Amino acid sequence: MRDGQTDPRRRVPRTDVLLADPRLAAAITALGRDRVKAAVTAAQDRARRGEISPEAVRDAAAAALPAPAPRTVLNATGVVLHTNLGRAALSRPAVAALIAAAGHTDVELDLATGRRARRGRDALDALAAAVPDAAAVHVVNNGAAALVLAATALAAGREIVVSRGELVEIGDGFRLPDLLESTGARLREVGTTNRTSVADYAAAVGPRTGFVLKVHPSNFRVTGFTSAVDVRDLATLGVPVVADIGSGLLTPDPLLPDEPDAGTTLRAGAHLVTASGDKLLGGPQAGLLLGAAELVERLRRHPLARALRVDKLTLAALAATLHRPDTPTRDALHADPTALQARAERLRDRLGADGRKAEVVPSVAVVGGGGAPGVELDSWALSLPERYAAPLRTGRPPVLGRVVQGRLLLDLRCVPAEADEAVRAAVLAVPGDD
Repeated sequence: MRDGQTDPRRRVPRTDVLLADPRLAAAITALGRDRVKAAVTAAQDRARRGEISPEAVRDAAAAALPAPAPRTVLNATGVVLHTNLGRAALSRPAVAALIAAAGHTDVELDLATGRRARRGRDALDALAAAVPDAAAVHVVNNGAAALVLAATALAAGREIVVSRGELVEIGDGFRLPDLLESTGARLREVGTTNRTSVADYAAAVGPRTGFVLKVHPSNFRVTGFTSAVDVRDLATLGVPVVADIGSGLLTPDPLLPDEPDAGTTLRAGAHLVTASGDKLLGGPQAGLLLGAAELVERLRRHPLARALRVDKLTLAALAATLHRPDTPTRDALHADPTALQARAERLRDRLGADGRKAEVVPSVAVVGGGGAPGVELDSWALSLPERYAAPLRTGRPPVLGRVVQGRLLLDLRCVPAEADEAVRAAVLAVPGDD
């Protein structure tokens, strides 16, 4: 018989003590008290049965709870707009605006008059101010939706004239021809895969033409014996020109000379420009529509526009992004390689005497997210043995790098400087080499 004073079951922590543990208290906020308490009770019962020690109850209860979803990830891949990581990271003003918009807001109400107002007027006014060449603007829920709305409103039952070389696949198996034909429009393909002339377009334009579509092939490059027709020449054909610039660049960026921007495209003669909000703009997922007032109004009033409407959270984050364009995306794109090298060296030095076989090496970062193919960004990375990849990827917080020739590279271009300590702690949490 166990002595009452030495019985290990007497050392099992009380429920109230366990629920006050910082990890479990944080879980209550995310998962609710009942679910966390059930995990605590189960861990206490395991200790009373002798399956775990009383000292392990806290860890067992925490381990039984699911990780928050989605989980915040430190992006050390060197891909600025990583599609699998949600593309653009929002700026602090955008995050604050999103949180503020989580409650009741004046998204569709004029507080001065007490009457209904234009939905999302702050975001729309900010977008119009950012692209003054657009006579009107509208926002839908993503870039593909912007193009679908344009095709439905302007070309359902009619033809869209498009170059064969621009019928791209946009990711996850979604192909532009399938997307456009789903609207009831018929594609009139012109030219060849590598060469299309303005005469090809002119020969195809006729009474059944809804519009001519110009697509920027933002996720691949065709080189060699090639030719394409720019927007300025397409605008002479006497029919609307819709330009899908894709990446959401609103004004020129010298770092990305081959990436079209909305303002320049409109000045060249495009009647309507479509783009994404969560790429180079650095905002939330959204589809941007900019151009001629009559066309934008037709799209805005189309019944499909209601189904593609953005919510108040997106509108708030988009407005904040447009008001303060110094986003994490912009910071990462224009990061100083010398500063990145210095950060990587400090991180290596703070890992301890052996440095865990860490090295500081040059790296090449990319834009990603279907933008600026071929553009390489000089960067620097902390190089570790490949075995660090899995434990860092599954840690808290997850740190995601890329494996190159048997080494894990943690490229710091997309890691905020204030997160360097979190990277260091994550690396030290992995058992070292013998």
